[in-house]
Amino acid sequence: MSTWKTLLIQDSTSPLMEQLNFFHDHALMILVIITVLVAQMLITLFFNEFSYRYLLEGQTIELIWTIMPAVTLIFIALPSLRLIYILDEINNPSVSIKAIGHQWYWSYEYSDFKNIEFDSYMIPINEMKPFNFRLLDVDNRTMIPFNTNIRLLVTSTDVIHSWTIPSLGVKIDATPGRLNQVGFNASRPGLLYGQCSEICGANHSFMPIVIESISPKFFINWMKTFN
Repeated sequence: MSTWKTLLIQDSTSPLMEQLNFFHDHALMILVIITVLVAQMLITLFFNEFSYRYLLEGQTIELIWTIMPAVTLIFIALPSLRLIYILDEINNPSVSIKAIGHQWYWSYEYSDFKNIEFDSYMIPINEMKPFNFRLLDVDNRTMIPFNTNIRLLVTSTDVIHSWTIPSLGVKIDATPGRLNQVGFNASRPGLLYGQCSEICGANHSFMPIVIESISPKFFINWMKTFN
């Protein structure tokens, strides 16, 4: 069960993903209320014996069932627009990382402090250790400090890829000739798994992403290893 949770249903690791979860629950609650209301009305309609042959119009009920969906959509649209604005905002990043998509692997550059560059390939099955996850682990993990604003610059050298970490609430396209950016903040240490979410070729499912969230102190020590 712990392996299943690690792979598929990782808990939220960023405030952005927590907000996405809150919005999901909010929209789901509205949908449940609508479903129960409509089901109750249908059941009542099936089992009551009332009839009226000469009913030609009902302006009151038509007004109600026009206004109520509009109000319901407003209750969904306003939190959605707020969330879209929050996801697009990048606040004073402390670390900038450039992710470059290739067929079929990722390469990363840390250009803020020193020129750190490395490629990140999926670990082949015949080289895996007992603690590695099949098709998800990589030879070089991307290190980030937790509780730190991170800016990720994403591009591609060949076709469109998509850099995605579900537990961070991050999904951004890597487009050739274009530099996209996204901001996030990991709220706790841990290993965060993701995969390319764009159908980018024959080995599309073999270019995973692994983020290792560590303390700022250990992050600085990791950077010193590139001297």
